[in-house]
Amino acid sequence: MNIMLRSLLHVASLLCTTSLLFTNTASAQSASAQSTSSQSAAASSTGNTPVSEQQVHIFKSGLVGNFPNRYGREAVYTDELAWRLYNGTLAKPVAGDTVGRTEKGLPIFWQPVEADSTGRLRLARTRSGGAPAGPGVQAGNLRGGLGAAGGYTYLTYDAPAATTALLTCKGNSAVYVNGELHAGDPYSMGFLHIPVQLRKGLNEFYLRGMSTSASLSFSKKAVALATDDPTLPFVVPGLQGATQQGAIVVINSSSKPIAQLRLTATLEGQTVETTISGIPAMSSRKVTFRFDGSKVSAKGKYNCVLQLRQGSKSNKGSKDNNLLDEAIVSIEASDPGAPYTSTFESGIDGSLQYYAVNPAGGTANTSFATQPNQALFFSVHGAGVEAINQARAYKAKDWGTLVAPTNRRPRGFNWEDWGRLDALEVLSIARHRYQPDPARNYLTGHSMGGHGTWFLGATYPDQWAAIAPCAGYPTLKGYGSADGLVPDSSNNPLEQTLLRAGNQSDVIKLARNYQPLGVYIFHGDADQTVSVNYARQMRQLLGGFQADLSYYEYPGGSHWFSDESVDWKPIFDFFRWHKQLPDSGVNKIEFSTANPGISSRFRWASIVQQHQPLQYSSINLVRNKKGNAITGKTTNVATLQLALDEFTAGTNLSITLDSLPAVTYTTHSNSDSIVLTKTGNRWTIGTYPAATDKNPNRNGTFKDAFRNQMVFVYGTTGTKEENAWAYEKARYDAETWYYRGNGAVDIIADKAYDTIRYKDRGVILFGNRNSNTAWKQLLGDCPIQVSRNEVSIGQQRWQGDSLAAYFVWPIRNSKTASVAVITGTGIKGMQVAMANQYFAGASGFPDYMLFTYDMLTKGAGGLLAAGFYNNSFKIVQ
Repeated sequence: MNIMLRSLLHVASLLCTTSLLFTNTASAQSASAQSTSSQSAAASSTGNTPVSEQQVHIFKSGLVGNFPNRYGREAVYTDELAWRLYNGTLAKPVAGDTVGRTEKGLPIFWQPVEADSTGRLRLARTRSGGAPAGPGVQAGNLRGGLGAAGGYTYLTYDAPAATTALLTCKGNSAVYVNGELHAGDPYSMGFLHIPVQLRKGLNEFYLRGMSTSASLSFSKKAVALATDDPTLPFVVPGLQGATQQGAIVVINSSSKPIAQLRLTATLEGQTVETTISGIPAMSSRKVTFRFDGSKVSAKGKYNCVLQLRQGSKSNKGSKDNNLLDEAIVSIEASDPGAPYTSTFESGIDGSLQYYAVNPAGGTANTSFATQPNQALFFSVHGAGVEAINQARAYKAKDWGTLVAPTNRRPRGFNWEDWGRLDALEVLSIARHRYQPDPARNYLTGHSMGGHGTWFLGATYPDQWAAIAPCAGYPTLKGYGSADGLVPDSSNNPLEQTLLRAGNQSDVIKLARNYQPLGVYIFHGDADQTVSVNYARQMRQLLGGFQADLSYYEYPGGSHWFSDESVDWKPIFDFFRWHKQLPDSGVNKIEFSTANPGISSRFRWASIVQQHQPLQYSSINLVRNKKGNAITGKTTNVATLQLALDEFTAGTNLSITLDSLPAVTYTTHSNSDSIVLTKTGNRWTIGTYPAATDKNPNRNGTFKDAFRNQMVFVYGTTGTKEENAWAYEKARYDAETWYYRGNGAVDIIADKAYDTIRYKDRGVILFGNRNSNTAWKQLLGDCPIQVSRNEVSIGQQRWQGDSLAAYFVWPIRNSKTASVAVITGTGIKGMQVAMANQYFAGASGFPDYMLFTYDMLTKGAGGLLAAGFYNNSFKIVQ
C-alpha cells in the first residue's frame, strides 16, 4: 500500500495533465484521470505491463552519463554523445562503463540513477535551479526552474508490440527517441507531449540533462486535444466584441497527416465553429479557435466545451462519426476595471498570443473612448512570470493604463529576437486601442524584464519618456540564465564573426542612447538572484553622462520582496514628471545601433545602411533651423536618411557631415526627406535602397527569416535518409518553436511550395539543391549553393559529405521576406545541422556560416566560413 501511495503521488505531480489528454467526453475527465493514476501506479511498481493494460508508464530508473556538451547563446555548439550517436560508435550504455575522457582528462562514464521523492532522475549531488521569485511564482519551484545540464540520461522501454505513445519529459533540453531528435522541456513546464513511434522490443531514450523525469502515455485515440497549455483571453462584459479567439494544442499520433478539421466551441449556449489547419503526421500544433462570450455577464470561470471533428458536417440527428475528441477549457470573466488578458494573431508566425492589461483608474478601458491621452505603462515580466500576473502586481493608476506583453512565453527570448518583436506588436496594439498621450509612454520591468527594459530602452530610445529597470541585468554577456552567457570574445576569427551578429544585444555599447530618457534604477540590496552589482554597474556607467538619472537600493530587498518590487510609488512619481518632446523640439540627437534591421531610426534621422555589417554605427547631429543647416558626425554609416519637415518648402539647406564637403539641397515641400550616401570621403545625395538591397525592412542575418508568418519547407527528393532527416529537422524546429515561443508554423513538403501561394511569407528550407525542389524557386540566383558533396560560396568551393551550412537569402518577389536555409552536403552534414541554437535569445547568426561534422567535438574549430553579404546582397571575398 505504501508503494502504491508513493507512486500515486508521483503521478499526481508529474502526469495529472497528461492523463487528461485521452478522455472521450469532458464530463469523464476527472474519473479518467483517477483511473489513469491507479493504472500507472501499478505499472510503475511492478515493472512494464502490456500496453493494453496501462495508460501511463513512468520511468523510475535509468543511467546518467557525464557526456560533455555545450549549447549556449551562440551558433557554435559541441555534443560528444550526439557525435557518437551519429557516427555509430555509441555503445549501449552499461552501469559503471567508462566510455572515454573529457578534454580535461576526466572519465566519461554511466551511473545508475533512481527517481527521488520529486520524481526526478538525478544523482544525489546533482543540483537543478528552481524558478526565480516573481509575481505568481514561488522561488525554487521545479516548474519554471532549470534542469541540470552537463550530460545525458539514458532510459529504456520494452514494448510488447509496435505502437505510438506520447512522451512527456521535464528538465531536459532535448531527447533522442530511437535516434530521432525531439524538443525538450528544460523549464519543467509539463505541457510538451511528443508523439513517438515505439518499436516492438527495446526502445532507447537519451535525454539531454541530468535532472529529468519522463513518462509514456498510451491511448487508442490517434488525435487528441491537450488542455494544459491554452492561450485564452478573459471575457470582460461590455468591453470586447461577442467573438473572441483562443488557442489549444491538437496532437496527431497517427502516421498520416490529418486535414479538414473543424473545432467547435460552446460557451454558455453559444456555439462557434472554426476551420483549423491540418496537423502533420506524428506531431502537434497549437491551433486558433473562435468562441462567443456574449452570454457571459458576471465575473467567474466558465466551462467552454471544445469538440474536434474531421470532414463535413454530419446530418442533423445522425450519429456523429466525425468526432475525434472533446475537452473543456475554463474561460475567465473579470469585472470591468480589473486586470484582464486579450489575444491577437501575431504577424511573426500567425499564431495566437496574448497580452495583459491593468486598466487605468480601475475602470473599463472603454473609458479611453472618452478619455484619450492618458499615460501608457509598458511592463515587461521576469523569467517564468505570466503576463497576467505581471499586470496584477500593480495597483491601478488613475492617470494611465498598464500593458504587459508576454515575450511569447514566461521564459521566451529574454525580450530579444522574437521577444522584442512580441513587445513591438503589443506596443502597436496598445497605442491603437488605448490612444495614449504620445508624450507619456513609459517602460519598466523586473528581473529578465529589467534586462528587457535596458534592451528595449537602448534599442528604441524614441519610444519612451522614461524607463525604470527593476532588479535587472544589462546584458546577456554578464547574466545568462538557461541558455548561458553570450560569449564576450573569441580567439577564432570566424567565431568573432558569429558573435558580431549579436552586437545589438550588448546595451553597454549602446548606453548613450539613454541620454534623452529619464532613467530610474531600482534594486534590492540583498538580491541573491540578480546581484545588485548590476544596478551599481549601470549607475556608474550612466553617471558620467546621463543628466536625468535616479537610483534607489531597497534596504534588505530580495529579488522579489513584495509587489513593491515593481509597483514602487517613486517610480511612478518619476514617470509622472517626464514627458517626451516631439521631434520638432529636439534639434540635437545622438544614436547608435548595431543592426538597422532591428533599430535604424531615432527622431528625424535613420541609419539605413552600414559600411561594416553589424558593427556599431552612430550619428551625432545638430539641426539649426534658423541657419538652415544640419551638421554632425557619423560612424560606420553608408546611407543616411534625414526628415526635413522642420524646413519649409524652398529652403536652401546645407548638410555637413564628418567635416567633409557640404551637401546642398533645396526642399520641395514642407515634408521633404533626403537620402545621403557616403562613398570614400564624400557624402552625396542618393536614393533609398531598392527592396532587393539591404535596408531596415530586410537587413539580413539568418534569424531574420523567422518572421512574416514563416513556413517550414522540407525536402522530399533526396535519398531516403536525407528525406527522413528533412522532416525530422522541420518537426524538431517546430516543436522547439512551440515550446520556446508559443508558436505555430505550417510544415509543408517542397512540392507543395510556390512563391505565389506563399507570397511575402518567410521560408525555412530544409535540404539541399538535390533534395529540396523549392531550392530552384527560392535560391536559383543565390551566390551560395549547396548540393550533394559540394558547397560554393562566391568563388570558393568545398567538397565532402560532412559539410553543413546556415544562410539567409532575400525572396525576390517580396520586399520583406527571406528564406533561411538549413542544409548539408550529405547525411553527416545534415546531422551536424540539427542543433537549433538560433532559438536561444541573443545568439548571433550572421548571413551565412559553413561548418563541418567536427563542430560536434571541436566547437569553433569546425567552422570553415562565416560572413555577411554587402549592401547589394553580394559575397565579398
